[in-house]
Amino acid sequence: MRSWIALALIAGSAIGQQKALPRLKVSENQRFLVTADGKPFFYLADTAWELFHRLDRKQAVEYLDKRASQHFTVIQAVALAELDGVTDPNPYGHLPLTDKNPDKPVEAYWKHVDFIVDQANAKGLYIAMLPSWGRWVNNNGRTDESLLTPQNAARYGEFLGKRYGKKGVIWILGGDRTATGFEETWRALARGIAIGTSGKEDYSAVMMSFHPRGGETSSTWFHQDAWLDFNMHQTGHGLADKTASWARIAKDYERTPVKPVIDGEPLYEDHPLAFRAKEFGYSFDGHVRQRAYWDLFSGACGHTYGNHSVWQMYAPGRKPINGPLSYWYEAINRPGAGQMQYARALIESRPVLSRVPDQSLVAHSMEGADHISATRGDGYAFIYSAQGRKFTVNLGKISGAQLKAWWYNPRTGTATESDTIPNTGTREFVCPSEGFGSDWVLVLDDASKGFGRPGDVGWRR
Repeated sequence: MRSWIALALIAGSAIGQQKALPRLKVSENQRFLVTADGKPFFYLADTAWELFHRLDRKQAVEYLDKRASQHFTVIQAVALAELDGVTDPNPYGHLPLTDKNPDKPVEAYWKHVDFIVDQANAKGLYIAMLPSWGRWVNNNGRTDESLLTPQNAARYGEFLGKRYGKKGVIWILGGDRTATGFEETWRALARGIAIGTSGKEDYSAVMMSFHPRGGETSSTWFHQDAWLDFNMHQTGHGLADKTASWARIAKDYERTPVKPVIDGEPLYEDHPLAFRAKEFGYSFDGHVRQRAYWDLFSGACGHTYGNHSVWQMYAPGRKPINGPLSYWYEAINRPGAGQMQYARALIESRPVLSRVPDQSLVAHSMEGADHISATRGDGYAFIYSAQGRKFTVNLGKISGAQLKAWWYNPRTGTATESDTIPNTGTREFVCPSEGFGSDWVLVLDDASKGFGRPGDVGWRR
């Protein structure tokens, strides 16, 4: 069996032929992701953990085409997948490793990964690649399945860096496990990826984060580490008052040194609420919209969507995990997925890099599923009412003697002009409709700025 070095060199010529997507970096104010030339990059990801492992090439193209048409920018997928990814072969009968040895990658498997990465990049999608699900480092305290160790993780990382470091790839270490007691394995993996990408331990050449288990954040272990470019949460699949994603995001936003933050796994669409479908039922598009706007308005620089059938690529003949409601090729059409682009469009329709969370805009913020989140930037403010409840705004927080008010509909991405008001005192706003699933964003613009209609960006025209 050829070594990881030889395989990386073989792959190098083919991988280098395709024009790469722009390199990503952290913005100067350390709050956002931008391209190499400083243009804001909105991390809008879909969770496709089993993409490399379970889909053949035709299916992968179908999936990627759909997500590209919905204006996602990132696909999160795992190289050594959770669902027996090192013992159950891909659709072509190939395993990623010989004898489950990270020093013995199987070229045929990685050529399939190459194909999917290239297809994604060609469609304008970055791959947020998890080198390994956390199971293969730390399976909830058990080490009998540990494949990556401090001794071999750097070599495996170097193999990946050589193969994919010049591609449109964002590196996400971890994978639904705590890092406690295994920090050095993940650090060795990060170091290897950097060396494989640039030939030296240069973390400026890579974009990295860490996906933790439910209720945790990468900042717990790695906030001070040079390789961690942005913090990632898994706020999880519980009820709103239990997960309180807005508070979790806000806490990392306030950390020093300043780093961007993203919710890398909130409640999936069509997921058993709190894993108790009989008691609470299943989530739907209203739930996933709430998580997106709460997170973004609380300081997140992007957001990850997920569907319970899609992450596991559930299909006929496969063992279901936690009761999926449909097959993946049906679930990619669910409404919540299509609505994520409207959150991206709203953010991008106003100056992005000046945006900060500001709950002081709201006179009396409610909690739980009624939580109201607020954010503002240069000459504008957004206030999200998760269930269409009326609220009172403290004015005077942004520039302008007069404010133009709009109602933005997160379900359709449409905006309706409401009124022009003086930018002083307080004012109560009554949403156009009320109730679960009737969420609204109030947009307040400095009238002198001449902003266009909220959500009106070039890629939507």
